[in-house]
Amino acid sequence: MREILRNTRRFLSGLKPVKVPDAPARSFRDLWPGDAARGARLLRGEFECLGTTRRLDPAAEGNADAAEGWDPAAGPLTWRCAAHGFAWLRDLRALGTDAARMRARDLTEDWLARGAEQDLAQAPEVAAARVSAWLGHWDFLAATAEDGFRRKLLIRLAQDGRAVVASLPAEALHRGALVTLKGAMAAAVALEEEAWMTRALRFLPGELDRQSHPDGGHVERSPGQLLLALQDLIEMRNLLHGAGLNPPPILAAVLERAGQALRLFLHGDGGLALFNGTRDEGPSLVGLVLTQGQARGRAPMLLEESGFHRLQAGRTLVIADGGAPPPGRARDAASGLPRGADRFSHAGTLSFEMSVGRDRLIVNCGAAPAAEAEWRDALRATAAHSTMVLADTNSSELKEEGLGRRPERVEADRHEANGAQWLEASHDGWRKPFGAIHRRRLYLHESGDDLRGEDMLEMQEGSGRRPGFLVRFHLHPAVTASPQQDGESVLLRLPSGHGWRLRAKGAKVAVEESLYLGAEARRSSQIVLQAEPDEDTVQWAISRIVATAPGEPAEG
Repeated sequence: MREILRNTRRFLSGLKPVKVPDAPARSFRDLWPGDAARGARLLRGEFECLGTTRRLDPAAEGNADAAEGWDPAAGPLTWRCAAHGFAWLRDLRALGTDAARMRARDLTEDWLARGAEQDLAQAPEVAAARVSAWLGHWDFLAATAEDGFRRKLLIRLAQDGRAVVASLPAEALHRGALVTLKGAMAAAVALEEEAWMTRALRFLPGELDRQSHPDGGHVERSPGQLLLALQDLIEMRNLLHGAGLNPPPILAAVLERAGQALRLFLHGDGGLALFNGTRDEGPSLVGLVLTQGQARGRAPMLLEESGFHRLQAGRTLVIADGGAPPPGRARDAASGLPRGADRFSHAGTLSFEMSVGRDRLIVNCGAAPAAEAEWRDALRATAAHSTMVLADTNSSELKEEGLGRRPERVEADRHEANGAQWLEASHDGWRKPFGAIHRRRLYLHESGDDLRGEDMLEMQEGSGRRPGFLVRFHLHPAVTASPQQDGESVLLRLPSGHGWRLRAKGAKVAVEESLYLGAEARRSSQIVLQAEPDEDTVQWAISRIVATAPGEPAEG
């Protein structure tokens, strides 16, 4: 840390004062669509971020105390980062009215007056996000504004750009380092600061190598963060091309690998599987990012370094987490921002999701990373994932900055023969508290009509009495679950009308309430398999029901 501060001071001392132009030297439009409905809420003073809505209001004339949204009391850290980062300009632009443009300017004026000096606002990744947002929406926000507003905006943009460039290389182990580099490059292009671009390009290859696994997966092991990282890379590529500069070869290589890796997480409806803080951003955005990234080819079946698996047969798809959580790191003392790659990680090791055609069947509960800690962590808990839960204890310890205790050894092995696929995986996340290993086996029949599983608890020698465990299968809200009279099975009806049946051995079967936060919160159901007291293994099967005669179902 001291070395980085010394390097930063040395770099700043060698910089000439920034010449603030009358307008950005190059204009570039933000590539990604906003949400007009969220823009309309901003007009009412409500800012929705990742499912969490809080007040974001400029001060009324003569009433400075009426402003809301910038100080530490305004909301959770992730929500405040988004407020100070200004990506919400997309939503006002999508609304496209004069009222939306004026609200964008009013909020910006209010931020300059009341939010700019907040410690969080000056954190490099937050300032960099704001630089990119201002420049990407310059025509909407500032091009036709009064001279005084534009001048204040450009002065602050130059100050932020200088500080962001000086902060390189970023200390964060997560995507925030890419956001910082992107903001530095955008400021360099807009203000024609060649030294800034030289510095950013010097650190770019090393950061790309650190952020991207050889399989294309992102260091945070989150499909949602991989999508955002891919957007960052596309914007960097376009910035450099627009400035007449040749991107380093590694940028194109990482872009191609990341696009391919993202395909592994796609369900049949075109949306992403919900692991590690991921929310359902909708298939249209995912498709646009893949198109802009020029991602080609079929989805890989395995991301070896990232630890995710894709089993596919017929119309059935299973996406499973068979990898260890990413590394952690302490918070930044000044801003309070997490610096580890585990900042959004969930305790969902060995969980899986399943879809049939365009219908999602088995899911994880989703995420609310911008919510208050209690609600956010309820969705990070092992119980919010389709996997085993031992003694009502998380497989990874949930902390504000990421994870504490976590699985140290996660192993997975897969096989395929004649179209059928097997996945055998294990983790030791409960070894320290209970001396227990969770082993999970999945088998997908070549027809795709039969998924079979086995969850086993292996107690280490001398670990004492085995705690009770259960296995949860969270269902998509569109799936109807009907317990059967035999007490050992549940009939599942998909939106398409197709029927499936879950059966279990070695456990009591129950249907309970659940909640799904792919996007907005929706009530759903879950199937819970409570292991019998003397059982170490629970076997289960999810099989398609084929109608053999009118009104007479049979297993597929």
